[in-house]
Amino acid sequence: MSQTPISQGEPERIEILGMPVHRVTMDQTVTLLGRFLDGDQTHLVLTADSNAVICGSTDDGYRRMFEGASLITPDSAGVVWALGRYGASVPSRVSGVDVLEKICEISAERGAKIAFVGAAPGVAQSAADQLMARFPGCEIVYVRDGYFEPHDDESVAFDIAASGAEILCVAMGMPRQELFILDTAAITKVKIGIGVGGSFDVHSGQVKRAPGIIQKLRLEWLWRTLLNPKKLAKVKNLPLFYWRVRKAT
Repeated sequence: MSQTPISQGEPERIEILGMPVHRVTMDQTVTLLGRFLDGDQTHLVLTADSNAVICGSTDDGYRRMFEGASLITPDSAGVVWALGRYGASVPSRVSGVDVLEKICEISAERGAKIAFVGAAPGVAQSAADQLMARFPGCEIVYVRDGYFEPHDDESVAFDIAASGAEILCVAMGMPRQELFILDTAAITKVKIGIGVGGSFDVHSGQVKRAPGIIQKLRLEWLWRTLLNPKKLAKVKNLPLFYWRVRKAT
């Protein structure tokens, strides 16, 4: 384990099984998002779960997204638990679903323009409509589904740039969504890029979020797996993550 002390307001960075994660709360995340918007570079925000940490040790794409991220939040009960094991506890997870809400709130307050890319046809638009209704003044200026091939990435990036978006939210699964942000940054010139996974499905109403009691028990991963058995491929890494962290700490 290595830790980088907080300096000039930067969150503490903890290495979990060789992958960096920031010891950060939601309030700190919002502050950092505002700081990123005030700058002139593209910042990748990565919401990391246990599966991402495990995959980072064997998959070059996952490793590259960790290396390219400016902010890595603890987006699972497992990562929150692991931070505690490393002596860097946080009060709760900072999930992509919740960060997306905060981004829309920031847009409403500051007039920052947002692009939504990903999910099945119609889902991103439905999520955009719902969120703009919840946060009057939020500007989601570009929306398209995730049904395009990597050879079309550049074309999509030019469309995003033409929209004037400052924040790019991509829902195409890890690490595809993060690598899209990193690889097209020179074209899009967005200030914040974040992979949001299934967040469009949740905010469009296509998928119900776990009840509050399930979230408090840190079992939202189980709820989502029961609703979508395809997530079993990710869940199978949880025992490995638990064992490796226990061994390391």
